[in-house]
Amino acid sequence: MIKQKEYVARRKELMSMMHSNSIAIISSAPEKVRSRDTHYPYKQNVNLTYLCGFPEPEAVLVLIPGRQQGEMIVFCREKDPLRETWDGYREGPQGAIANFGADDAFPISDIDDILPNLIEGKDRLYYAIGKDPEFDKHLMEWINHVRSQRGNGALPPGEFVDLDHFMNEMRLFKTAPEIKIMRKAADISAAAHCRAMRAVKPGMFEYKLQAEIEHEFANSGSVGVAYSSIVGGGKNGCILHYIENQDVLNNGDLVLIDAGCEYKNYAADITRTFPVNGKFTQEQSAIYDVVLKAQLDAIATIGPGIEYNKTNEATILAITQGLVDLDILKGEVQELIDNEAHRQFYMHGAGHWLGMDVHDVGDYKVDGQWRVYEPGMVVTIEPGIYIAPGTPGVDERWHGIAISIEEDIVVTQDGNENMKASVQKTRLEMEARRERAWKEKGVQKESRRRQ
Repeated sequence: MIKQKEYVARRKELMSMMHSNSIAIISSAPEKVRSRDTHYPYKQNVNLTYLCGFPEPEAVLVLIPGRQQGEMIVFCREKDPLRETWDGYREGPQGAIANFGADDAFPISDIDDILPNLIEGKDRLYYAIGKDPEFDKHLMEWINHVRSQRGNGALPPGEFVDLDHFMNEMRLFKTAPEIKIMRKAADISAAAHCRAMRAVKPGMFEYKLQAEIEHEFANSGSVGVAYSSIVGGGKNGCILHYIENQDVLNNGDLVLIDAGCEYKNYAADITRTFPVNGKFTQEQSAIYDVVLKAQLDAIATIGPGIEYNKTNEATILAITQGLVDLDILKGEVQELIDNEAHRQFYMHGAGHWLGMDVHDVGDYKVDGQWRVYEPGMVVTIEPGIYIAPGTPGVDERWHGIAISIEEDIVVTQDGNENMKASVQKTRLEMEARRERAWKEKGVQKESRRRQ
């Protein structure tokens, strides 16, 4: 759990980067209708969560560096016993002060009267323009109201600054409490993948394996998935964002699972690929070993001072070399790399930043140059090979094989830490786990029979 002192430190860091006579405005995420009078589960604007943890919709966080009456102001819904009976507890302005560190708090219904006065006279306004068109419209109305009062001496902000530029860099570097939470998210996700390895069997539907995974998420205290779970059996694994999860898992096929939970607002992201019947074929084994080598080579590049692109280069080299060795690609390795021949089978990059969003914020280049890894960054490493059915020029024995392996890696002072090392990923380990699971089920079945 993120404590109040950490939220305070985050707000102080942000305000230290702001102009002395400025204001920052962060709106809550809007609620989204699913159908008629039902809504999707609510997900707060991550930047608002990051700065104060306030969880409710219809809220606005305002930060004003150096304000004598207090630098943090919250607008939120008032307490309403009737609505709370139907929709759940509300903090109200007093709760925003008592529980979330606001210096001042006002009903959201008063924002039209109060916020223009807070904006007036500020040199700069920090705001993430374009994220919420409806709130953008309200903000411009408030700005225009201030402009209309110029005849009375009112001064609107002379400069708008993109708040995301500052927030993204802050969120890229995780503190010790954040990493602790992310380790827990990784542990829960690892347990879910281990459960899937035990449960899988030929004839099982993809959605039943998905249910095993997501049951483990919920049963372990997570709010659920950090992103839509991918459970792709056989050729379905060749679809990078396959989420239908409706087909039967067939004997002899692999199943590719990309699934991670969200725990206390932080995401995990893990992928494993294993055989439905517990045994890799010769062709599956060959491709799997290439992908595993690519991942291990990539992880070995991660550490302070190493350029981010070195990780991707490591996966491309290993995969290209591996496909040449298997005669799937033909030619000189370096020439194939220069011509991006691997993209027919490896279409994405080596990974991405991870944090409060599964594809987290933060630039990959700074001033046109690949940025270097620094302690506190968290990155996924997820190489893969996908050989779709009907791929021209490739022997049919390889068709329909899709393999990806993904880990979550923390950059440390002296290298890196793999947060998901507890999940088996070598072929022998996964085959052994499956064999143990079958033996255990056999013992349990026999025990029930005797009873």
